Amino acid sequence: MVIAVNAIFFQPNLLEGYGNYANEIISRLVESHPEHEFVLVFDRAYSHPFFTAPNLKSIQVGPPARHVPAFLYWYNISAVLALRKIKPDIWVQPYGFCSLTSKTPQLLVIHDLAFHHFPLQISWLQRWHYKIFTPHFLNKAANIVTVSEFSKKDIEQQYPLTTKPIKVISGAARKGFVPISWEEKEQLKEAYTDGYEFFLCVGGISPRKNMMNLLKAFSLFKKWHKTNMKLVFVGRLAWHYRAFQEKLKTYKYRNDVILTGYLADAVLQKLTASAYASLYISDFEGFGLPIVEAMQSGVPVITANNSSMPEVGGDAVLYADAKNPAAIAEQMQIVYRDEKIRETLIQKGLQRAVHHNWDTAAELFWQEILNTVTVKP
Repeated sequence: MVIAVNAIFFQPNLLEGYGNYANEIISRLVESHPEHEFVLVFDRAYSHPFFTAPNLKSIQVGPPARHVPAFLYWYNISAVLALRKIKPDIWVQPYGFCSLTSKTPQLLVIHDLAFHHFPLQISWLQRWHYKIFTPHFLNKAANIVTVSEFSKKDIEQQYPLTTKPIKVISGAARKGFVPISWEEKEQLKEAYTDGYEFFLCVGGISPRKNMMNLLKAFSLFKKWHKTNMKLVFVGRLAWHYRAFQEKLKTYKYRNDVILTGYLADAVLQKLTASAYASLYISDFEGFGLPIVEAMQSGVPVITANNSSMPEVGGDAVLYADAKNPAAIAEQMQIVYRDEKIRETLIQKGLQRAVHHNWDTAAELFWQEILNTVTVKP
């Protein structure tokens, strides 16, 4: 069997949530099924920083698909023409889009419908693309996967005409996210926060990550506690980030806020394990991998009580209303002041993280590949 995989985000510094999900699953399938050929389909010059194997090939098909007109051309014309030469049995689409012209059965992964709930946080052209084409993607795909029960219900509610069953295959924390020694923590803190404890926020800088309310919550926390605690943001400048940058210029506690930018996995894993607590208070998430990564690292988590995050965190994390900075600050205060609660969260988090497993996810995904191959386009 020849399995084509859309690999347009298999690029250094561009993996993040969607890319990490695809990378973790596809790399396992390549290794566990050497009898089948996998073809990564890139839209630009590529390298192999993530995984290699004798049964893995790569092809480059232009133009680079990084805006709506290029998406339409790449998915429906150039990539389709290229795939005709290799004749794949299936085309895996991990990023929420698929081809409307390909005759190859496609397995579509839709992580969330954030564009539907927060349309003003993306450009008008992106809104148009999602609004017009998402129903067609759902109808065209042979099978559909999503990452949480919340996203499954959301898709079913927003697109009731979709008749195909939606399979939930959630993600997990990568292997490198583990507790580290006190000495290692001290080294990381010396490198990033002058040796002080810190709250960690992981995610691209964008409005949906709720950065402005996190700053307000941190201000309240600092007002209540005269402490050198820092607030560390890890992630690239994604979109609509200028308001956040402008706010930081006049922010009272600017010297206690650190922006690291995008970090390599090895550094992110150590920094996560060194945090006093992880703050993941997004307005909306289809899953929220940083929640599981922090739990697996032995770090207490404060997250939002909306969308999929209660499904991911269960009773192992603290919750706050993402719209209420005071509620967020109160949870930060609890973790800071009550060592017993903090230790309970750490232990519960470690136990809950075990239930999220990439090997299990890959096995379920393989079954969906087999199911898709049997479906005629």
